[in-house]
Amino acid sequence: MIIEPSLVRGLIAAQFPHWADLPVEAVGASGTANAIYRLGADKAVRLPRTEGSAADVATEHRWLPRLAGQLPFPVPLPLAQGAPDKTFPRPWSVCTWLEGTNPRPGDAASSSDLLAADLAEFVLALRRIAPEDAPPAYRSEPLASRDAATREALATLAGVVDAEAVAAAWKDSLSAPPFTAAPVWVHGDLQPGNVLVADGRLAAVIDFGCTGLADPAVDLIAAWYLLTAGARQTFRTAVAADGATWARGRGWALSVALLELAHYRESNPVMARIAAHVIGEIVDEATKRA
Repeated sequence: MIIEPSLVRGLIAAQFPHWADLPVEAVGASGTANAIYRLGADKAVRLPRTEGSAADVATEHRWLPRLAGQLPFPVPLPLAQGAPDKTFPRPWSVCTWLEGTNPRPGDAASSSDLLAADLAEFVLALRRIAPEDAPPAYRSEPLASRDAATREALATLAGVVDAEAVAAAWKDSLSAPPFTAAPVWVHGDLQPGNVLVADGRLAAVIDFGCTGLADPAVDLIAAWYLLTAGARQTFRTAVAADGATWARGRGWALSVALLELAHYRESNPVMARIAAHVIGEIVDEATKRA
C-alpha cells in the first residue's frame, strides 16, 4: 500500500480534526515497519506498513508511558491512537516528535565514547525497570533457536559475504553459555533507524515495537550496529558485559544482520548497507582475536 501525505492528512482530519490545520511532512526514513510523517512542529504520525507492525501500536501505547519516566533519555510519548478505516486498514498512532538524526555506520557519532556511555546508561536503566506484567520481547527466544534461520540466510549470501568467516563467528557465539537468569526489559532493536543522536551524544531512542522481556544480550547489538571498535569497548565496560553475554550479543547482531541482508539486499539499500557493515565489523573482530 502506498502511503502518501494526502492519506495522512485525510486520516488526521477525519479522526483528530483539532490537528487538521497542522502541516504534514514526509520523513525520509529507511525503516520497514512504519511510514513516518511529521505533524506540525512537535508531533509524529506512524502508520504501520505490515500487520505485524500494526500489533506494535497497542504495545507502545500501553508501555511507553510507563517506561518513559524511568529512562534517562527521551522516548516518544503516545498522544493518540488512530483506528483502522476504509482508507487505512490498520491501527496507527500520533506521538511526540523528537529531535536528532539517525547515525550512520562509521560516522563521527559511531566513534564517540560519549555515545557509547549514553547507550550503556539507557540499556542499564531499562534493565532495572520492574518486569511485572511485561510482555516477552520480539526477540525473546534463545539465541540457539535462530541457528537454522541464520544458516539459511548465510547460504543465500554466498559470494556476498565471507561465508567461512561468518560461519565461524556464528559458531563461536553459539558456543557461549546460554542465558538462564530471569529476563529483563530490553528495547530489542537498537540500530541506526531507532536512535537519534546530536553532537555525538544520544538524543533519543525511538520505535519500541520490539520491547519486552528477554536476555539482556539482545540490546548489545547496539555495540556493532551503532559503534566503532574503540567506542564498542567503552560500551562493553560500561554495561559490565561478561564474556558469555558479550558473545551472545555479538551472535544476536550477526544473526539479525544476516537475515536483514538476505531479505533487503535488493529492496532496501540502506538497511542492506547497515547489515553488511555489521557483518564486516564482526568478521574483522574475529580476525583480530585469532
